[in-house]
Amino acid sequence: MAYSAGDTILDDEYNAFVGSSSDPYGYNHFAGAGSGVYGLNQSSIATVSAGDTVAASSWNALFTGLDNIANHLNRSITSSSVSAGDTIAIRSALISDLANLAADVAAGGANVTALGTNAVGTSTNSATWNGTSTIERSVTFANNNTMRAFFNGGGKIRIDPTCVTGIDGLKDTVFNDLTTTAVGNLDFGAHASTRSGSGETLTTNGLANGFHDISTSYVTLLKLTSDNSGYTSNTVEISAKLNAAPSSATVVTIKMVSTDAAADTTYTSGNTAGVAANPNEAPRMTLALIEVHPTDAQGLAAAIQSASNAEVSNSTS
Repeated sequence: MAYSAGDTILDDEYNAFVGSSSDPYGYNHFAGAGSGVYGLNQSSIATVSAGDTVAASSWNALFTGLDNIANHLNRSITSSSVSAGDTIAIRSALISDLANLAADVAAGGANVTALGTNAVGTSTNSATWNGTSTIERSVTFANNNTMRAFFNGGGKIRIDPTCVTGIDGLKDTVFNDLTTTAVGNLDFGAHASTRSGSGETLTTNGLANGFHDISTSYVTLLKLTSDNSGYTSNTVEISAKLNAAPSSATVVTIKMVSTDAAADTTYTSGNTAGVAANPNEAPRMTLALIEVHPTDAQGLAAAIQSASNAEVSNSTS
């Protein structure tokens, strides 16, 4: 993209700054609907017709848009507004500003702080169990542009697994350690997932996966195995899938599978003092989802949120 002091100002150059869909990308590609890893679903800026004068108002529409996106992404830029009658001068930082903002969107808004939280559904087993607990919940967006903008703008689906204690002291401890302590909050983002908890044995590490990395088959984000003596075959596994490729998906589904494969001991009526009342039972598991969504506090036209959520399955054996 040629843009140097002394050049003739062409409508083609302005239109490229606004609408280029190839590298170096224009504003509309990374801030508008976009495609792939680009797009924040903001209103597009109009291009100018061939032969028309590129007015100060057109430049200011671009600069205002850049300022808004930069504010949301927490990126410093140096482009500035102009006024009718100003001396015509090159804005030398414009190309680098565009490139930096495009890169920040492609990276999933890693430095975004204008985020809010909203509960998007909770499911709990209806009964205790001693084999397998499976819970699936889905989060649906109005369309693919909104879904991509959610993740590109710094949004995450926060996975908060817990269990209902008070059934069996030992198994309560095992599954509380696996969920509340070891998983903590598992944030599923644009290109990776992060775990706030620690501890237990890391059996499968899929934290390098985010929205742009998965498709229609479940991908394990995290599988932990208990390190409690006597229960080292008990696990919690959390996976995610989309209803289509990231370029057209509108639904993300989160699945938590908990297994109680440890050997059980049954106590007779004459030998129950000081032991759990239900030694064979694992506690009811809970899967709660929270959307950590981009807000309009720092430049976006409106908050970007999901449209609905649902329980897909909830079973025990």
